Amino acid sequence: MALLRDGERYAFELVRELCDAHGLVTSEGTIYPLLSRLRKEGWVNTVWKESDSGPPRRYYTLTATGRRALDEFAGEWGPFKTAVDNLLDSEGSHE
Repeated sequence: MALLRDGERYAFELVRELCDAHGLVTSEGTIYPLLSRLRKEGWVNTVWKESDSGPPRRYYTLTATGRRALDEFAGEWGPFKTAVDNLLDSEGSHE
């Protein structure tokens, strides 16, 4: 959802950007079910647009509800990451 924060994207763009991010290898087979779920939740809208280089593409944009969900997740991420980091750091101290 963070990749949609600044505007619309189509699924292959999302896959490419996730693959470019270190350690976030994914595929269209992974992203399409996730995007479908986000659409059903009302967090993204879709629109079909003609493409200059092939068949029409479905573009995804965040809805207002999706922005709120992303903001909520972002607010929870810091404490969650800290808790996981603490668990990982303490794992070595028990040996």
